[in-house]
This record gives sequence, C-alpha cells and structure tokens, in this order.
Amino acid sequence: MSTASSTESSSADPAAEPVAPGEEERPRESSGRFGELVDRFAPALGAYAVVKAIGLTVFMVLLSHTGDYLKKDVGRGGGAQPWDVLGTWDGPWYQRIAENGYDPQLIPLHGFPLATYYENSSAFFPLYPWLMRLVGAVTGLGPYGSGIAVSVVASFVAAAGIFAVAERLGGYRAGVIAAVIWGLFPGSGVEWAVYSDSLFVALSAWACYCVMTRSWLTAGVLTLVAGLNRPTAAALIAAVSISALVALIRRTDGVARPLTAMLITPWGLIGYIAWVGWRMGDWGGYFKLQRGAWNRYFDGGASTLRTIMDVITGHWTFWQSNPAPDLIAIALLMALPGLLVLLRHARPPLVLWLYTGFTIVTALSSNQIFGNISRYLLPAFPLFIGLAVALRRVRTSTLVGMFAMPVLAAGWYAGYALFELGIP
Repeated sequence: MSTASSTESSSADPAAEPVAPGEEERPRESSGRFGELVDRFAPALGAYAVVKAIGLTVFMVLLSHTGDYLKKDVGRGGGAQPWDVLGTWDGPWYQRIAENGYDPQLIPLHGFPLATYYENSSAFFPLYPWLMRLVGAVTGLGPYGSGIAVSVVASFVAAAGIFAVAERLGGYRAGVIAAVIWGLFPGSGVEWAVYSDSLFVALSAWACYCVMTRSWLTAGVLTLVAGLNRPTAAALIAAVSISALVALIRRTDGVARPLTAMLITPWGLIGYIAWVGWRMGDWGGYFKLQRGAWNRYFDGGASTLRTIMDVITGHWTFWQSNPAPDLIAIALLMALPGLLVLLRHARPPLVLWLYTGFTIVTALSSNQIFGNISRYLLPAFPLFIGLAVALRRVRTSTLVGMFAMPVLAAGWYAGYALFELGIP
C-alpha cells in the first residue's frame, strides 16, 4: 500500500510529515525497500498480534468455561467448538454468498405487514465474500477458514494503515500505540471473525493515508473498492470527495488527480445497490430489504436515544436490547467527547475529521442494535489515534501496565459480550 502511494506523492511537501516535538526519528536499517518496510511496520504489527492473541485466548477460555455455545443454534452464537462462534451471526451469510452467490428477492413474510420481507443475503456487500471464494480456491480452505484468513490478513493491513496515519500525526511511537489500541478497542472482537469489518478499516485507513500524502488516484480507487464492502463506505466516500474538492478549489495538487478521485469514489457503492435493485426489479429494493427484512434504516437517532433511556433507567424495553453490550456501548459514548478532544489536539487533516464525523453520525442515527455501537464505531479509527498521540510520552513500562487489564478484558467486552451476550 505505502509503495503505491509513494509514487503519486513525490510532489508532497516533506514538511507535511511532522515528528513529535522532542521525539527522535527511529533509526532505519538500509537493507533495501523490503527491509525498510519490515523495520518500519514490524513493531506495530507484532504488538497488535500479541494483543489480539491474548484477547482471543481469553475469549475462548470464557466460551469453554460457560459452554453456552453448545446450547445455542448453529449460526446464532452456537457451534460444536468454541472457535465456531467466530463464524456465527453475520458469518453464515458471508459463507453462503461465498459458496452460492446472491439471489436478490423481495419475498413478503407471511403473517407480518406487507412491508416485512424475508431476510436476504443481498444486504451483505460482495467484496469480502469474493475474497473468501478466491482464498478458498487457492488454498482449499472451506468458507469458514477462508473468512477467518481474509479477516486476519486484513486486520494486519488495517493495523499497518492506522500505524501509518498515526505516525504521520504524532511520530513512530504514537503509530505503534495506535495499532495496539486498534486490537483492544470495543468491538474489536470482529477483527478476527467471519466479518467484513477488518477489510473495511484496512481500505479506509489507507485511503485516508493516501489523501494525507496527496496520492489522490490511489485514494479514489481504494474508496471505490471500499464501496463494494460495506454500505457505511458512504462516510469514506464523502470524506475523500470533499477533501478532493477542497484540494481542487485551492489548486494545491492541480486539477486532474483530485478531480478524478472525486469522480470515481462513489461507484462501488452505487454500482452494487443499483445491481441489487435491477435484480429485484425494484430500484429501491436494497433499501426496502434493509428496512423490511433487517430493520435497518435512518431514523435520526430515535432508536439510539430510546435505548439509552432504557439502559440508564434499567428497563430494557426494546426487543433488541442486550444488557452487557448496551452498557459497554454507553461507556463508549461517554468516552466519545474525550476521544474527540484528544483527536483535536493531534491536529488531524480535514479528511480524518470528515471521516470520523460521518462515521459517528451514521452509527448513531440509524435504527440498529444499540449494543453494536462499539462495533459500528470501530471504523472510526482516528478516535484512538488521538489517544495514541496523547500517550506517546508515557514510558513503555507504564504503558504496559496501563494496557495490561484492557488487553485481558478485551476478550470479554470485545468478544464474549458481543458474540454470546449480544448479537454483533
């Protein structure tokens, strides 16, 4: 990724890469391009791997301790082995798509209002299952193994992208800390599961990095591809497009590259939604399916506010409420203003502000499972970059002590609470 972006950013001002005041530049070994990349990213990716491995171990221990997964339906938090839980909930849908493709239909659900439809796999975007199918064809892995493989690899690409963005804002040490926080942030349990979140964050982080380095064409292509992965790519599309428009107006990077980026960004998202509508014979079919079959639609934050009131009053009247995940979501919302203040102190560029803001608005203004806010805010990676920049001055031994409990607890709050006590 960084190789591709560097070719377009040769005209970028070197002064645009700030180093934290008083922070010495990390020495690099002159062992060729590949060796330089290893030297640059290995500490961050190694720290991320350790954090994830510990959290996953705690998650598996908790599953084995309760044995509740043995009592639940396969695909709904249950399975024959603890690790099967990582392929449940959204996982079976992606596995079916990888095996059988799509069959978009609007089929009314009998006994319910006419606006209610059977659940359909077309609500899930195609990039992730396409990659699952490709990995399966190359390696011989089944859908579950392929899904885990794609997610794990994508999570490391995401960690590298988050490191690169944080390094640019606050120096090398901030980048490593940001990669660690990515591995233990609430909602991070889906990073190594049959979910498309890691792939989306990988594309988003590197797209934002490319905007920061003025690699407009690469940023546009990555954003277009992200539009084939999740509908929330609308936040990234808006952020990259507006940033390109500002560059175009200011003439900081000429006309052709930012204009091209701005024009190509939305077509992955638009193309898939249009294809679903065409196959259904209803151009609004995707949105009808999301609302009628999956109960997902923009409501201006009404469901979020209702569930917040349920949680703080202890009533939990909403049918999709799950006490433990809901409390975790409340805690994250309480921390949100502080994270935004820390992000402001890191002085991020426009693209990070726009992407973070649009992602937060999307997460809080839609009718959805409230406990999943911790997962829906996982793509808003600049939130924990601000925290990482603030922590860059803390001694390593102190950081290890600070992160020790969150690393262990992540197996519960980011894994067990979502997959077994809630519905991720």
